[in-house]
Amino acid sequence: MLGRVIILAATPIGNLGDASRRLIEVLENATIIAAEDTRTTQRLLQGLGITNRPRLIALHDHNEKAKAAELAESAETEDLVVLSDAGMPTVSDPGYGLVAAAAERGVTVTVIPGPSAVVTALAVSGLPTDRFTFEGFLPRKPGERRSALNALATEPRTMVFFESPSRLAATLGDMATAFGASRRVAVCRELTKFYEEVRRGGAAELAAWAEQGVKGEIVVVVSGAEPRAVSPEDALAQVQALVASGVRLKDACAEVAAATGLGSRDLYQAALAAR
Repeated sequence: MLGRVIILAATPIGNLGDASRRLIEVLENATIIAAEDTRTTQRLLQGLGITNRPRLIALHDHNEKAKAAELAESAETEDLVVLSDAGMPTVSDPGYGLVAAAAERGVTVTVIPGPSAVVTALAVSGLPTDRFTFEGFLPRKPGERRSALNALATEPRTMVFFESPSRLAATLGDMATAFGASRRVAVCRELTKFYEEVRRGGAAELAAWAEQGVKGEIVVVVSGAEPRAVSPEDALAQVQALVASGVRLKDACAEVAAATGLGSRDLYQAALAAR
């Protein structure tokens, strides 16, 4: 590649065999790498058999704000490869600030796609995959975590979270309280690694299991809330309120239908008849 390019490179989340040929080629020719942890990147280069020794610059949560503009400027004359410890940079990892700074300067940003713990866990969870939301790490403080989960109690989409092993049992217990003890959950541990494990069950059941102690990298996938039982009259009132606020009738019907389980066409016809 020519200069003026920032390359966001996805790296294996566990199994080095998942490294793409394109990733290896780029790393073999890289002159500068911005890495979440330079020691992890050195181990990655060694594990992939790459003899190239590019200049490594630390780019993490604590220095990204200060480093972003400088790195974006350097990419105007030299390709810059960006790596997180595993998976795709910027996704619950450093990189967002750098990409924003690059966009402001007109520096091209491209991607080497690859492994992602988010979609890997979603695919293997056994929960609906047609619509989902990624929530990243929940707050560490118990009160803030419970508030965040309470706000998601009626979320209809499948939810994906990252969590540390030490907080997993507490988080699952809070999920059982906020979402209901039987809300379906999949705990995905050590994805793509030798000890890969997927535990499926109700939130309370898995909270009890996690109390015994869990190790490894954790992704938690939670089913969305079931549509609330709403009468056709109440649903029509919701449609009319959305339309009054400026939402198109068709879009209002689709939104209320998704939240209630009622037919969008039926709501549309009822709204027309009520005019």
